[in-house]
Amino acid sequence: MSADKVFHSRSQGIPSEGVKDQYADGKAARVWKKYIGDSNQRTQNYKNFLTGLLRKHNCVKVLDAACGTGIDSMMLVDEGFKVVSVDASDKMLKHALKARWEKRKDHKYDEWIIEEASWETLPADIQSFLPGATFDAVICLGNSFAHLLDEFEDQRTQKMCLRNFAKVLKPGGLLFIDHRNYDAMINSGATPGHSIYYNCSYPVDIKTSVLVVRGKPELVALDYLIHTNDDAELNEQSMFRLCYYPHKLDKFTSMLDEAFDNKAEHSIYADFKALDQVDNPAYYIHVMRKPLN
Repeated sequence: MSADKVFHSRSQGIPSEGVKDQYADGKAARVWKKYIGDSNQRTQNYKNFLTGLLRKHNCVKVLDAACGTGIDSMMLVDEGFKVVSVDASDKMLKHALKARWEKRKDHKYDEWIIEEASWETLPADIQSFLPGATFDAVICLGNSFAHLLDEFEDQRTQKMCLRNFAKVLKPGGLLFIDHRNYDAMINSGATPGHSIYYNCSYPVDIKTSVLVVRGKPELVALDYLIHTNDDAELNEQSMFRLCYYPHKLDKFTSMLDEAFDNKAEHSIYADFKALDQVDNPAYYIHVMRKPLN
């Protein structure tokens, strides 16, 4: 019996082969857009953290490597940054393209570039539509990187993608990348119901499942139950499952260091604060500064 008969790792309509697009059925993308809201619903702590560090390091040109519906990208465009947004999910990109069209009278959005790209081929994909481009900063936030599962059970693909992020940065450029506190989730079997990134206006329940293979946690599945009673576009209760690779803090830290040949400055934050200020954070945020030479 196949594993998928025992444990359904994706919502209906999501492909089982190739690069996993967990939003491929369209429904999850629509519900997720409702869940995260618009750029005005981004938490002030997140906005101040990200834009503050970008300005501190004189970053102007930013690659949003997991733009999804475009919410973070729009926040950065509004703050005056030059943004290139990519995602592997065409269903998510449709929402970003629609958002850009709705902002077409705002001249700040004239230079917002939105393209489909894969982390596995990121440098080549970018060269195909922006030859010679490198970036002052790359962001991959909102637990996005954990969508990439470990097909070969040795994390080779994840390591390659982290190196690709480093390749498209200018010398001195910044990589912002995060993951949930999977150490705590594995130990407790529970996920914090709040998010440090957005102020969701709908009640949300999250059921956490941890898949252990040969004694090793290989996958965490989160079943989101979002109560959208006042939204005619969606059912009163919208449920979908997203699956993540459970990155432990120590291992992910070493993988990032290796992606930059152990030469980058590496800072780690807990829910946008210093590590020693948060006992049990929901997220760890890593900021890598590529060496100048």
